[in-house]
Parts: sequence; C-alpha cells; structure tokens
Amino acid sequence: MTNRTAFRTCPLCEALCGLELTMDGDQVVRVRGDKADPFSQGFICPKGASFGKLDGDPDKLAAPLVDGAEATWDDAFTTVGARLRRIIDEHGKNAVAVYLGNPSAHGIAGPMYSPMIVRGIGTKSVFSASTSDQMPKHVSTGYMFGDPLAIPVPDLDRTGYLLMLGANPLESNGSLCSAPDFPGRLKALRERGGRLVVVDPRKTRTAGLADRHVPIRPGTDAWFLFSLVHTLFTEDLTALRHEVDGLERLRELAADFSPEATAAVTGVPAEVTREIARELAAAETAAVYGRIGTHTQSFGTLSSWLADVLNVLTGNLDRAGGAMFPKPAHWGGKRNRPYTTGRWRSRVRGLPEANGELPVATLAEEIETPGEGQIKALITIGGNPVLSAPNGERIGKALEHLEFMVSVDPYLNETTAHADVLLPPPPHTRTPHYDLALLGFTVRNYARYSPPAADKGDRPAEWEILARIASEVTGMSPEDLDEMVITGALRKAGREDLRAELGPAGAEARLDMMLRLGPYGLRLADIVDGVDLGPLQPRLEEILVRERVDLCPEPFAADVARMRSTALPDGFVLIGRRHLRSNNSWMHNISSLVGGSNQCTLRVHPDDAAKLGVGDGQQVRVTSRAGEVEVPLECNDEMMPGVVSLPHGWGHGRNGSRTRVAAQNAGVSVNTLTDEQEIDPLSGNAVFNGVPVRLAPLG
Repeated sequence: MTNRTAFRTCPLCEALCGLELTMDGDQVVRVRGDKADPFSQGFICPKGASFGKLDGDPDKLAAPLVDGAEATWDDAFTTVGARLRRIIDEHGKNAVAVYLGNPSAHGIAGPMYSPMIVRGIGTKSVFSASTSDQMPKHVSTGYMFGDPLAIPVPDLDRTGYLLMLGANPLESNGSLCSAPDFPGRLKALRERGGRLVVVDPRKTRTAGLADRHVPIRPGTDAWFLFSLVHTLFTEDLTALRHEVDGLERLRELAADFSPEATAAVTGVPAEVTREIARELAAAETAAVYGRIGTHTQSFGTLSSWLADVLNVLTGNLDRAGGAMFPKPAHWGGKRNRPYTTGRWRSRVRGLPEANGELPVATLAEEIETPGEGQIKALITIGGNPVLSAPNGERIGKALEHLEFMVSVDPYLNETTAHADVLLPPPPHTRTPHYDLALLGFTVRNYARYSPPAADKGDRPAEWEILARIASEVTGMSPEDLDEMVITGALRKAGREDLRAELGPAGAEARLDMMLRLGPYGLRLADIVDGVDLGPLQPRLEEILVRERVDLCPEPFAADVARMRSTALPDGFVLIGRRHLRSNNSWMHNISSLVGGSNQCTLRVHPDDAAKLGVGDGQQVRVTSRAGEVEVPLECNDEMMPGVVSLPHGWGHGRNGSRTRVAAQNAGVSVNTLTDEQEIDPLSGNAVFNGVPVRLAPLG
C-alpha cells in the first residue's frame, strides 16, 4: 500500500505542536514536525516524535472489558447504565462520583461530554487532576477577574523580562501557557536583550538557561512574592494602569513581608529580592509566570494571586509584552455571574468546592466513610489517581470497596484494573482533535482542528463513548443530547438560522457551532490546516466580570494570617520532578521514552548524601506521614541542600495492570509519600512540594 501523509495536533502535552504523520494504511510509520503549522513551525519534542509508537502500543485495549472479560460495546454500555441507575436509585445521585484525569482535557471529548455525564447524573461528587496541579490559578483569577478561566499568560514573544517561578518548560514544554518551542522562545527573549529570572529549589534545565537562578525553600513562594510587593510599595515603584479595588488593604498586608523578614523563611537573601523587584519595575515590558511548583503547595492560591498582583502593580497586566489574556476561536463571551467557591462542601472533611469540583485529596475518605452520600460508584475518564493523587496507596485500597466502577481509558493501569467495566477509546489517529481547553492559554491566538487520520472502524470515538454514558444515565439518545445543546446555544445567540449548516448532531457539529458563534466567525473547515489569529491583544474589559480588578480578595487576605502562624518543617523536604520524555504515568509504556536520564531516582545534594553516608545508586528508604518507599539515590548538585526530589508518574506494575514496558521500569510512586491531609484550603489543591520526609540508607 502506498504511504500517505496526514497532519494533526500533538495531543501529548500542552504545547500544541503540529505533527506530520506518514501513514502505511492505518499505521503511523514516521512522525515529523509540521513545518507549515503557523504556531509550531515544525518544532517537535521527543514525546511528539514517539507519537506513532504510542498510537500503536500493543498494550492498548481494543475491546471493552466487563468483569475482566472482553464484551461487545452494546453489552458494556448496557451494564454501565443498569448498574449506575441502580446505585443512584438506592443511594442517591452523589453516591456516583466522576474523576477526570489530565488527558481528558487534551481534546474534544472531555471538555464537551464530561459535563453532560455529571449533569445527567446530577452528582456533586466530582474530582479531577485540576486539584493535583492547577486549581489555585483558577481560584485566584476567578476572584481577581471574575472568571476562573481568564488566566493571563506571559507574552513570551514580546516581553523584555520574565520572572518564572516553579516552572521548568525546557522539560515540561510549558503548562497553562501553551507555546510550541518554549525553549526557543526563551532563548529568543535573551537574544533580543531581555532577561530571564528563574526561582526554583532545583537548578533545572530552564534555570540553567536563565540569566539568574534563585534557589528558594519549597513551599515559600508566597513569602518571596509578598516581599516583592512590599518593595514595590516602599520604594514607590508601582505603575498601575487599571482601576483596582483593595489596593490599600494589599499595602497593609505587605507591610509585614519585607525582604529582610522573609529571607529566613525563603532562603532568598534580602538584597536579591530587592534587586529583582527593581528590575521588574524598571523593565520596559515584563511578566511574572508561576506554575506547578507554586500551585502544589500549602499556599498555592496566595502564590498564584501574588504573581498576578505583581503583573498589575508593575503595569504589565493586559499589555503587549506583559501578562495577557488569549482569545480562543471558540470563546463564548464574558461570564455572566461573579465567581465564588464553597457552594457545597465535601461530606467528611467539609472542604469547599471550587469550579464545581471537590479536592481529589478527599476521594479515598469519601469512598471509605459510611453514611448518607458515601461514594458507591466511580467513573474515571483518562486518569490514574492511584499514581497521580496524594496518598495514592489509600486510594487504591479504597477502590476495592466500591460497588461499581467504570473507566474510560485505553490502558489497564493501576487504577483501571479496579474497574468493573473498562471502555477503551480508539488510538489518537482515529479520533477528531481540537484543544478546546488548551487553546485558551496560548501565547499567540491560534486554532487548529484535526480530523481523524485513520478510520475508527466499529469502535466509537472517545466523545461517542462519553455521550453514550450520558445517554445511559439520562434516558435520552446521544443525538438528542447533542441536539439539545446545539439548539439551546443557537437560540440564546439568536442564530437558529445556522442549524442547517452544521450537519448531524455530534461533536463536530457542536464545535463548528462554537467557532461560528465565536469572536472570529470561523467554520470548522477553516481551521483544518491551522490558523494564525495574530498576537495577543489587550482585552481585560472583555473578560472582567467585576467593574474593577479585585487586587485583594477577602478570602485571600484572611488566609495571610495562616502564613504568619505557619512553622516550616525541619529536616528534608520533598519536591516533584518532570522529565522531557515523560508526561504523567501513561507515557512510561513506550521503550524510547524510558531509560537514560528518564529514571525514577531520588535526587539529593552531594553534601546531604555525604552526611547520610550514601552514594550514587545506593538504596535509601524515604518515609513520610503517609507512607514509605525504597528508591536508588542520585547525587545531584542541582538540588538545594535539604531538598530531595522524586519524579511524578512512576510506581507501575501493580493491581493487575497490563503495561509491560512500564512494569519493567516500575520505579516508585512519589504519591505514596504525599499526604492527602495537607491541602491549600482556598483551592483544595494537594500539597506535593515541601513534603516533610526522613531518609535512611539501606544495606
């Protein structure tokens, strides 16, 4: 058969790179970067280069499993519907929980159809990976601007000064800031005379590229950021460009956080803090960008808030070269109600809801604890919380007590091995792709739709699987559910005339409608090859729900008292780690992506290793309140003394999973050590950085 070429967006991380695929029939035989893509312009990373191997991984399931045996799709859906309806009838709607994993956000299916499942059930027991990595940013922007999805991103291609905290885009490719070739963009920043400052407990690859690396004690970013705010106020360096509420209240709070007062907490010398504040204020254009390291800590929301406070105080919010708001092609307009959290609370610990979700840190106890509202059934969509959520060991044990579990996932992994019904979506090449969530965080306005590159055969696409689950719990057909969404949106927009142009109800019709109603008036056919929609433009007034930016929301101001009373732990503290060839647990089943530097080791500063009397490769026991692991030690002078690091996503080969390559490179799960009792109370986000641990040599 003659080879053919297909093009699509890479779905493996947030960079949104275009791929050129050489196909032999339905198989990918070569992957290159798509040079014609207007956003990525041919850039590709090792994960993207392995797209074909991932797409054709023989460990992926080809048919549904019901009670461990292959079944037809109709039988599997019938089982799902009958057993979910029984649990709802016997125990109530909240007895059915939904967990959304990270991959579910990378495409059409999760963002469009997961809400239909949640609404169809009527449950408030909703959990996701967002409370493992990014909820603080949603909460901080929700209270500041009124919209939790209005997240300003650094205008990378035009800024002259970038202060980056807790991010390592040279290995992660960026997050909540979609930018193909993030490394190249940072190099271009420096080549045009700009300055890059990286604040991180590790001297990461990104920190190695920077003009200045500032080591900081894990979990103390809020103190450091407050000391920058303090300096801007005391040295009269503010340059407000927008009307704000709460300026004087913020000034009062910052008074206690002088660089001298915070130095003992953060480990950042006072003179360094003052220099950075002055540089930030003096730069012609600047942006402050904090990511996962600043979010996954006890004061994640305050850190997220203070990063944007600095963008506001220096006059860099919503201006070219500063921190700006992308305008995706499917944007539906300004949010129509103010943002709030805590509309309901978790049953056991009373933790507040945020963005319609409860903290994943509560999932195990909500399954284990008897009483009204106890979770009896769980639907997981593209997630592996046994490895990715805090105290994953407890979650794994809790799953054994469910009356019913259904998972939508291509793999039999450490979580889905517990499922009574496992529904595997087809490979990426056989499903349509549009980054409904991630296109809201691009550093340049852009849109691209990828039609299937291969026939899906008799398997339903992922969006069809989710639509069918929604159908089973509502009693409406998938087509009627989609039609209800389409006609409702067109009626609200006064554009019922568009219905005849959209085609049969389904994911593509819904997406086409969103684009046509969006700010650029595009059609689905217009964006198949990728469309450059231009550089980011000032648009604060378009997205601001309040009359003014709330610079000091009261829930944040109240949480500052917790900062003042917090005692930092003695001894070693644990942080996470990303690898260039790894993205969560599901990337470890491809042989070309494991081995080499991508290994599960505990990185320790050589001086700390010497004090412990251990060397490279020696096994050490790492113990926390939640659990313990045994792992080989790696001496590495990138580490800040007193800080140790384990990578995320390892610990394979358990619970009847079937990922053979991953099992041969099992490693240990860092989330055996993380503590589900420790969260950021404002957002419910789990604390993965600054976890107190003890180290002991073995043998």
